[in-house]
Amino acid sequence: MDIAKFIDHSILRPNHTLKELEEEISKCLHGGVYAVCVNPFWVKKAKELSGAKMVVCSVVSFPFGLDHKEHKVLQSVKAIEDGAEELDIVMNLSALKSGMVSYVEEELRVLARETEGTVRKVIIETAYLTTEEKELALKLIEDSGMEFVKTSTGYAPTGATEEDVRLLVSLSKGRVKVKASGGIRSLEQVVNFINLGASRIGTSKTFDILKEARLKSGGRS
Repeated sequence: MDIAKFIDHSILRPNHTLKELEEEISKCLHGGVYAVCVNPFWVKKAKELSGAKMVVCSVVSFPFGLDHKEHKVLQSVKAIEDGAEELDIVMNLSALKSGMVSYVEEELRVLARETEGTVRKVIIETAYLTTEEKELALKLIEDSGMEFVKTSTGYAPTGATEEDVRLLVSLSKGRVKVKASGGIRSLEQVVNFINLGASRIGTSKTFDILKEARLKSGGRS
């Protein structure tokens, strides 16, 4: 199993520098990582650095999802113009938990329509949701035509869990893919999530995980 091909490497800290961006993208390219996930400000630079060799993903309304839907659309379109091929969009959980389901549904539909042709992953921040809310969130994503549900931003009290990934994979029945993200720091976690059915892994510990994989396979560190 080529672990690197499942990974979206996260460079989302508010204090990372251009130098760190350049260094991490260089390592991602060397390691054969599938995608790099950055904040909107860095999309154009990340695309320039990665060229056609790696997918560039932009987060949208990160990490809370509480921007107006019009602002989410503008941010999404701008990211695509700057070169983003994928978008990780944070769902408005506050609206969802307030019972404003029609608002969330409309927001997702508008975003889906305005970003057609781009791979969209909707972050539902599972740590804050009940099982019923996770089911509802997944249904809204599926109905909107978006491609992925993503577990977490990494900014909640907990991130991806085996229970949540198993639940989302089971409910989606392949109609929506699952990205496990948040708190993933080891090769064992990555392998477990992939075996449970996750199609993509989000982590900032990519290089430690790939090193662990090389050592386990008998390769050099």
